[in-house]
Amino acid sequence: MATLSIRTTDETKYSFEGFCESLGLTVSAAVNMFMKVSLRENRIPFELKGDPFWSEENLSRLKASAAHAEAGKLTKHDLSEVI
Repeated sequence: MATLSIRTTDETKYSFEGFCESLGLTVSAAVNMFMKVSLRENRIPFELKGDPFWSEENLSRLKASAAHAEAGKLTKHDLSEVI
């Protein structure tokens, strides 16, 4: 039997242990389930999302805003307008 060692924060470790306990699992059983499903399905068994800042929609808006600014089409605002 192999041993797997990972690094995480104390808070994450204790929270995950509590979560597993609430499901009637050990941390070892939960990690083994994750690995077996990953290998069986040849994928991470849940959706992973990146930082929404880098989404196509946001990048498109940023490019449009930069083009707008480069064209000199800026609107001045007083700080009191946004507070």
